[in-house]
Amino acid sequence: MVFTKTRPTPISIGTRRRPEPGGRPGYIRVDTVRALNEPTWAGLSGDKLSLRLRSGSGDLDGVKGIYHINMVDEVTEWEELGAVQRISENHLEPLLQRLLMRFPFRALGFHSENGSEFINHRIAGMLNKPLIEQTKSRPRKSNDNGLVESKNGGVLRKHMGFDHIGSEHADAINAFYEQYFNPYLNFHRPCAVPERTIDGKGKTVSTYKWYATPWEILRQFPGLAGYLKDDATVEQMDKVAGADSDTGAATKMRKAKQKLFAGFEQRRTA
Repeated sequence: MVFTKTRPTPISIGTRRRPEPGGRPGYIRVDTVRALNEPTWAGLSGDKLSLRLRSGSGDLDGVKGIYHINMVDEVTEWEELGAVQRISENHLEPLLQRLLMRFPFRALGFHSENGSEFINHRIAGMLNKPLIEQTKSRPRKSNDNGLVESKNGGVLRKHMGFDHIGSEHADAINAFYEQYFNPYLNFHRPCAVPERTIDGKGKTVSTYKWYATPWEILRQFPGLAGYLKDDATVEQMDKVAGADSDTGAATKMRKAKQKLFAGFEQRRTA
């Protein structure tokens, strides 16, 4: 008897490794976050009441749910969010192009998981035009895309929640992200900046002594003008950052979010 293991089909798109930015901005991590389904009762198990989510397709009563797209720069933690109605090339490629254009610096790397929404010839061709290096996570290396995963929970889920959102709201969510949420994240929300050292055992230890917004992190780079795009200047970015206080920007963002979610509730009631 001869036993032959299943051989995986090799995919030549993207390099399977962790990107090495070398302290330079422009190495972007990307991930998709699905609008989950509402919980339903699964029944009793002994003296415990269990919950379960409806079918994993992201549908609720036949209504398709949106997908959030989260893109985070590894060094500066600059974050750009978007939403699509479907995870397909026709919907995803235009949004990725818009999100990449919103970064004030040139994109040098694009790292994702191994999902087919990112690992396909159409997305690879889009990245090859501006010579953006495409990499993908390795098996059993959960930290390869750990930064964007932490942002999914600490930023996206915290503000947008876990409830089902119909795909028809994608345009309204994109408008909210572009006008209020993304500027708040990048110019007014501080991030913990890691300071990495090597201990006696050769392990990397991260300590967090400095908290700064992504723009403040980017602002302190020597030779910053060489990283920025041609249509972005330090004076323009400083003007955007100083247009409102941190508290004022957070207040405007919260009011816009309440108005956005009120529209969701009206649509559900109807």
